[in-house]
Amino acid sequence: MVRKSLHDPLYFEEIIIRINLLSEESVRKWGKMSVSQMLFHCHLILQIALKKIDLPEVNFFIRFIGVVTKKEMWVFNNGILHNMPTFQKLIVNFECDLEMARKTLLQTLEDYRKVYRNNQLPEYHALFGAMREKDWGFLEYKHLDHHLKQFNV
Repeated sequence: MVRKSLHDPLYFEEIIIRINLLSEESVRKWGKMSVSQMLFHCHLILQIALKKIDLPEVNFFIRFIGVVTKKEMWVFNNGILHNMPTFQKLIVNFECDLEMARKTLLQTLEDYRKVYRNNQLPEYHALFGAMREKDWGFLEYKHLDHHLKQFNV
């Protein structure tokens, strides 16, 4: 079973190609975000790994669900469910310019790659608990894949 990771150059480039396939005409299959809002949301998610966004601590029950979800995704290599809740500070409900959002996300992906290569990824996530390098690469790929599939790319 192949577990795709943002740390694998092949899958990193796949994500970039898919991001560049998006347009204003891209139709979403679920959710409320526009394509530009989705791109900015993905940028914000990567900011967690870059230690530029701190998430609030969650209660034990929510963290337990997060840790179990991380393990379940790894074991079964499944994706993220549609319309999953997220932290308030990661919700994008304002208008975004598509090309600016795309450019921002692509730059953030390059920043992420540098942090990964320099072994500077955080060891902890407020929802998922302890994080290893492989967890970051796997979960970041899954998140980007989820939203790119949302817009049919």
